[in-house]
Amino acid sequence: MGRNTRKRRTPLAAKAIAASAALALGGGGLIWANFYASAHESSNQTWGGNSTKAATAQVATISCPDVGQKLTNVPNAARQGVATELANLDKQITEAYNRLASTRDAQARDASFVQNSIVGPLKEKRAATIDRIRIDIQRAGGSFDNALKQLAACTTRTANQTTAGGEQQNGGQQQNGGQQQGQNGQQGNIGGQAGNGPVAADFVDITKVAPNVQGKPRRTGNASTGTFTTRCGVNANKNFNTDNVIVAPGVTNGAHHLHDYVGNQKINAFAGNNTFLQGGTSCQNRNDLSSYYWPVVRVQDGTQDFDQNRDGGGKEGNVGRILTPVQAQIKYVGSPASKVVAMPQFLRIITGDAKTTTNGLANANAHWSCTGFENKVQLTEQYPICPQGSKVVRTFAFQSCWDGQNVDSANHRTHVAFADPASGVCPNGFKAIPQLTMRLVYNINPPTIQNGQVKNAYAVDGFPEQLHKAATDHDDFISVTRNGLANKIANCINRGQNCA
Repeated sequence: MGRNTRKRRTPLAAKAIAASAALALGGGGLIWANFYASAHESSNQTWGGNSTKAATAQVATISCPDVGQKLTNVPNAARQGVATELANLDKQITEAYNRLASTRDAQARDASFVQNSIVGPLKEKRAATIDRIRIDIQRAGGSFDNALKQLAACTTRTANQTTAGGEQQNGGQQQNGGQQQGQNGQQGNIGGQAGNGPVAADFVDITKVAPNVQGKPRRTGNASTGTFTTRCGVNANKNFNTDNVIVAPGVTNGAHHLHDYVGNQKINAFAGNNTFLQGGTSCQNRNDLSSYYWPVVRVQDGTQDFDQNRDGGGKEGNVGRILTPVQAQIKYVGSPASKVVAMPQFLRIITGDAKTTTNGLANANAHWSCTGFENKVQLTEQYPICPQGSKVVRTFAFQSCWDGQNVDSANHRTHVAFADPASGVCPNGFKAIPQLTMRLVYNINPPTIQNGQVKNAYAVDGFPEQLHKAATDHDDFISVTRNGLANKIANCINRGQNCA
């Protein structure tokens, strides 16, 4: 939550029967529903045990602009209210999907049903919610850009079969309402155990990828060359939830997917700074109360895990066997261009974007590789198929520049920034801080691709409409330390030492 952009194209079918899952974060997202034209040709596909004859399978989508990413200037006094309203936008999109999924017959009879009965009312609800956001901001003394009112309208589009790279694939379509799974969890001609991806094109044999790792910036004489490693485990105690206290404080299931948590042990939607200080930690350094959390990885092998019938889990298309990393390395590193200042208490950083399929790749920061290949190949838009004996690796390099004032921002991005990739220098007005890096290693049997389909796929948890694309990987962090640990980390790095 890399840096190029590409957006996906998406579909509408006239005579159709809908079924699928979708939600959105920050009031924006795509609602995907599988549509089958009622036909008279024979088919072996079934729907909840009933034979369905289908001549063609198409996907319908409602695309809603992402309101949350546009709100860059929200007064502190209004942020809780705005976060609640953004959650309401999410709920409205969810309800619109449910309407799509439960009105199959009406849609088959009336080509205008989706527009008149779903998209139109959704626009009205979103307009009212955006207006409440305006009121919250103006009541707190802030200014509201009236152009945001135009974000109320959602659109319907048709999706063509596309290639990997952040765009919708025909293989990502849902079938059978997510209830029936094919061999090894792969449904028919579609993607994923729940029918919302991944698909074969989302994977690549890493041994066939040309080296793409770029060199690091040259160090200056003022570089901070040390490292500080904190050992916090791999979440073997299974501390999970589907909240996200950074983007959706006070909202249960605000993430709509499951997170692994290491470090602070009392992080949920209702935790605050005082809670963080009381939270205890899984870290060996008891002064590190920071929270490190990321979406889980699952193997889609037909397994139903503990959350198969829960929000954020199977009810939202996140299915399969949850994997625990075999290694989780958390390390702070310095700047090649300057000394670093200590991280402020309660600094919040999100790196990557859980919604790249909707938002494009501008904020993508996913890095997938395999042991033995990390210095040669890093992937953003595809998952690697690793050779025998090699493990899957996810890595994250967080923003390393801070504005010197704020521990968060309205869109959770503008208070931090990435250093220039060529020079390592922070933008004007920003200070270098210890850069948080994370390396998560997984023992995964390589997926296989046969006849254009992937079997025993693995994927990161995400919002259903994001189709479990590799680019949606992201990581979250809240800095919480005591007894001067933040200063010790900075001093260690500035002295060029390797500390733990």
